[in-house]
Amino acid sequence: MEHTDSHEWLERKGNIGTVGITDAAQKELGEIVFIQLPKVGQKLKKGEEAAVLESTKAAVDVYSPAAGKVIEINEKVRATPGLVNQSAESSGWLFRLEL
Repeated sequence: MEHTDSHEWLERKGNIGTVGITDAAQKELGEIVFIQLPKVGQKLKKGEEAAVLESTKAAVDVYSPAAGKVIEINEKVRATPGLVNQSAESSGWLFRLEL
C-alpha cells in the first residue's frame, strides 16, 4: 500500500488501484457525515481532486494518488460515511481506478 503526503492511500493489484484515506486522516477529520465520490468513467490525473469528505469538523478534498479511469465507487461509504471512520484502510475505501 502506497501513501501520499496528503494522506490518501493506493493499493495496486495489476492495473487496478483501490484508493482511500489513511487512518490518521480519518482521526484528524472526526466523524465523517457526507462523502462526494467521483463518477464511474471519470478520468483522473495524479493529484487531481477526486472526492470530498465532510465531517463534523471540516470538509476536505481527496486527491487521486495516480492517473486512471474510475471503474468503481464504494456505494457502502456513500450510504454510511462513518464506515471510513471505522475502517479507513480496508472496507472504507473510496473508489477504484483502472491505472
